[in-house]
Amino acid sequence: MRKFLVILDDSRECLNAMRYAAMRAAKTGGGVTILSIIPPEEFQHWLGVGDLMREEARERIEAHFEVFAKWMRDRQSVHPELVIREGEAVNQIIAQIREDRDIGVLVLGANEDGGPGPLVTQLSRGAGGLPVPLTIVPGALSKDELEAIT
Repeated sequence: MRKFLVILDDSRECLNAMRYAAMRAAKTGGGVTILSIIPPEEFQHWLGVGDLMREEARERIEAHFEVFAKWMRDRQSVHPELVIREGEAVNQIIAQIREDRDIGVLVLGANEDGGPGPLVTQLSRGAGGLPVPLTIVPGALSKDELEAIT
C-alpha cells in the first residue's frame, strides 16, 4: 500500500497538509504516516531534566496526533500511523522515507503568508534528490478547494 508521509508540527500549514494526505489516501486506497520530529536542542539539559522533557514532548505529540487521527478515521476512513523521531528535521524526514519503502509521497504544507516555511524551502531545494515525489499544499486553500483537487 502506498503511504503519504505528512509532518506533524505546530505550524498552521500542517493542517492543510494533513487534510490533503488523508483525502488522497482515502481516494487511492493508500495510507498515511504522520511523522513528528523532536529537535535535539530541546534536550540539552541535565540528564534527568532532558528525559522528562522528552517524555512530555512525546505526550504532547501523541495528543496532537490523536486529534488528526480521529478526524481521518471518522471522516476519511483512514487509519494513520504515528512515527516520532528525534533529530534535525530534514535528515529525519529523509531517513523515514528510506526506512519505510511503502512511503510514496511526501506532503508538506506551505505557509499562506510570509513565504513557504522552512521545511518546504529546505526540501524543495533538494527535491531532485528525494526518493519520493514532494507535494506542497498551499495553506490558503479552503476545505472545499482541497476536496476538489483530491
